[in-house]
Amino acid sequence: MSVEEQLIENAKVGKLLTHKCTDCGYLHLSTAYYCLKCGSKGFEDVLLDGVGTIATYTIITVAPAGFEKYTPYAFVVLQLDDTHLRISGFMAGIATPEDLPVGTKAKITGFDDRGIIIEKQ
Repeated sequence: MSVEEQLIENAKVGKLLTHKCTDCGYLHLSTAYYCLKCGSKGFEDVLLDGVGTIATYTIITVAPAGFEKYTPYAFVVLQLDDTHLRISGFMAGIATPEDLPVGTKAKITGFDDRGIIIEKQ
């Protein structure tokens, strides 16, 4: 199974596949050839709970072709708890800033044709 397929399968159950440097412990979201912090080439896979807080987002009311049925929605950036990592995804039913204050607790809940699905906790 490819790394992309593993990422998708884990997102479907609310988890996030990351890659941890075996020398310094720095976490990477995608496959890396060397650690961005120390330069090491050793990594191990680490599964994280896809839980965090909304760092920022944009509300989409006029969607691109193929996404019209989902409007309104927010394209969000989730700051994962206890890490420096952020992941982006889609959150349904967000029409105004009042619907989603920055700092709202949220979690990865799935993956579909939009990509990673994030919902309020």
